[in-house]
Amino acid sequence: MKHSRGRITSLSDGVFAFAATLMVVDLGTTIDFNHLDNQISSFISFGIAFFVMMLLWKLHYNFFQRTKYVDNWIIATNIILLFTVLFYLFPLKSLINSITKKTQLGEDGLSHLFLLYGFGFALIFSCYAFLYYRAYKKDKNNKNTSLLLFYHKHFVIFIFTAVLSIVLAFFKVGITFGLPGFAYSTLGITCYINVLRFKKKHPDAFKN
Repeated sequence: MKHSRGRITSLSDGVFAFAATLMVVDLGTTIDFNHLDNQISSFISFGIAFFVMMLLWKLHYNFFQRTKYVDNWIIATNIILLFTVLFYLFPLKSLINSITKKTQLGEDGLSHLFLLYGFGFALIFSCYAFLYYRAYKKDKNNKNTSLLLFYHKHFVIFIFTAVLSIVLAFFKVGITFGLPGFAYSTLGITCYINVLRFKKKHPDAFKN
């Protein structure tokens, strides 16, 4: 059975647009200039969450540019991904609000927020990792399957980083100064090492 890639990407773009609409509605449309200082954190959290969502959209766009293969597994994983993106943005905004001092959370509140954020982060990149793995295994017409394999391994690193943050948050290790959040800062070096190692094994993967 042949699946329509265009229908999938159109639906996905609609869901991302709906998520952006929800964020605008949540922000509100009335600016109170008498309490502008109290609203700055809302604008900051909205801005960060919006650009994170755009980054997730770009990752989604890149996947469907790198492969034309679509099957029921990819459709189902894409649906889970879209659901998680909608769910993930609001914990992210809450986390940013807590950082900008709009909402004061105790250790339990921060722990629960980091756990929620971590599970959402892990699920999103589990979807991306699986999408690339499925395409790598099944897309026989793709001339650069090694690139699909790279991005599968790349997003597996994101999953393990989220698991590390979840463990730190669950046991409340360094929770008062945001250690579960700082765990994500390790992504830069781990992903860079992964690129260097992969280039040695597959020197032609990034030429196209």
